[in-house]
Amino acid sequence: MNLTLHLTENCNMDCTYCIREKCPKDMTEDVLFAACDLAFSKGQRAGLCFFGGEPLLKKDLIFKALDYCGEKSRKTGIIFDCKMTTNGSLLDEEFLERAVKANMGIGLSFDGKAQDICRIFAGGKPTSSVVEEKAKLLLRYMPEASALATIAPQAVPYYADSVKYLHELGFKHLSFVIAYGSKVNWTDDDLDALRLQLEETCRYIKELFINDDKIYVGPIFSKIGECIRDKNPAERCHLGVRQMPVTPDGSLYPCTSFIGDEYYLLGNVFEGINEEKVIEIAKRSSTPETCKDCALVKRCTNSCGCANRMNTGDENKVSPLQCTYERMLIEVSDALGEELYQLDPERFAKVFG
Repeated sequence: MNLTLHLTENCNMDCTYCIREKCPKDMTEDVLFAACDLAFSKGQRAGLCFFGGEPLLKKDLIFKALDYCGEKSRKTGIIFDCKMTTNGSLLDEEFLERAVKANMGIGLSFDGKAQDICRIFAGGKPTSSVVEEKAKLLLRYMPEASALATIAPQAVPYYADSVKYLHELGFKHLSFVIAYGSKVNWTDDDLDALRLQLEETCRYIKELFINDDKIYVGPIFSKIGECIRDKNPAERCHLGVRQMPVTPDGSLYPCTSFIGDEYYLLGNVFEGINEEKVIEIAKRSSTPETCKDCALVKRCTNSCGCANRMNTGDENKVSPLQCTYERMLIEVSDALGEELYQLDPERFAKVFG
């Protein structure tokens, strides 16, 4: 069973697009250990994602979880996996040594060349120089670590340069998503500029492909891969099934944007999961009626209830922004895929197959 542990609602950064309200709520050890037990209660694999706020504010809890789950894995034979999403500012060698030992996957939230535009420390100081040094440290211990960039409208002009910068820094796996929610305001001009940046990024990817230089840029690569494998991206998202958030007080919800909504409360780590409620909520996550006749319905993340709720307040209603972005992304990704296939069909199949 996979759980995302919100170890704290506090954060040492004040990112302009963040939709989470910062407050001094921390997970207790009782909640932590109960969550670990719950993760081991179903199936032959237990997965934890350390999240926040900023999870490294609670390194002590992470270390205790690693010790506790490592011992449970040895006793039960159940495989234990763990990962973490962090802003990176508090990474140090002690933590990374433990993370490597636990085979932890780490995603570094790092907006590249746009870092200081949206991602600032609480109090207003820039973060780029600190996070760049922490990124180098991370890559020294974990060469396969991922960089996770969120592109707000004001950061659009830096998109392609950020891809290049992060790759040259040493990241081979990049994930770029656009900022959603009430704190951002996208205009038509922003979206036009975004398309140009996506096209420039595709030219860079083509250059790397020609030189056999490895890179993965999500979601461009995933759109190409899903197309050739005829895989529907909507199949990845089932509310409350794939990855369930655990709040600091131990409450369980289907996804992050539903936290705090009593209707979507799925139980707690002490009393367990309301399975009937999980089934009920999962059934609500489906292709919106407005999308069913679209030619791109199987290429689009239209049924992501979390994104839909964030944008429209309804998990089954897609926003015009998301629709426009998905269409743009599919078009430029398909064009890139065709070019790369024509260049080297065999290598194309190895990369995207």
